[in-house]
Amino acid sequence: MTNPGPEQPRIRVLYDESRRDLRAPARPRPVRLYLWEPSTRPAPPAPLVVVSHGTGGSGGDMGWLAHPLREAGFRVLALDHHGNNHVDGYEPEGFAHVWHRPIDVSFALDVLAQEGPLGPVGAAGFSLGGYTVAALAGARIDPHVLWAVLGGAVPLPDIPEFPGLLEALLERYPDEESSRRVLEGAGADLTDARVRAVFQVAPGIGGFVTPASLATVRVPVGIRWGGADTVNPYDVDIRPYLDHIPTATGRSAGPDVRHDDFFAEDPADPGVRHRVGREAASFFLRHLV
Repeated sequence: MTNPGPEQPRIRVLYDESRRDLRAPARPRPVRLYLWEPSTRPAPPAPLVVVSHGTGGSGGDMGWLAHPLREAGFRVLALDHHGNNHVDGYEPEGFAHVWHRPIDVSFALDVLAQEGPLGPVGAAGFSLGGYTVAALAGARIDPHVLWAVLGGAVPLPDIPEFPGLLEALLERYPDEESSRRVLEGAGADLTDARVRAVFQVAPGIGGFVTPASLATVRVPVGIRWGGADTVNPYDVDIRPYLDHIPTATGRSAGPDVRHDDFFAEDPADPGVRHRVGREAASFFLRHLV
């Protein structure tokens, strides 16, 4: 565990004994946490916002979202999703078996709840993290769609962080039975009743979730997207959430905003992270405090 200054997160690693490490199956699954304390001290327990990173990112990269939240009085907890973060490296399951991401969040909340009372909880996510937090509110993967993509019947979208994903999965799960068996949990209901509000930024895999599950979401959902996003385009990835979640409201972060503007070192719109971070803080102030 690290104990940095107030602007930097405290880092610790948890181990989920119920799931395996993708590199060393005899070991439990690691879940790295980044915890920012609020800059002001609200009455305990402080409200908490959990933040999920995008494909191949890291919880440590999510300061642009964490800092406005902590300045607004929230504790902020970001995670590294095993096999899908650049700190530890990539594994094919980290990119394909996305339903483990919301399980990471619930596991982390379980641990924190054992250590002390949790205040009101919200969840915010970028890109694939946008799916992660929606799953905590009731969104469920359609296993048939996922199987069609992973089985090669439907083209897999380009994944720059992991080219050759299907080949890597076939190497680990060489027969259809093993491939289907590992997908058994894909369509599970991963709702976490502790999560009382959700904020999605350029959310991904909207076409993989079932409209029926999105219709069951009852917590407030705020959505922001880039008008020039070609990674998670509006019609393919954003619109399913916006159209089918009855509590969802949202707007474009700008007509020229690209997906990369939320993480690139030289964004085309340098102010978009600041704007969206402040909007996320305002959203959670309305719905958690």
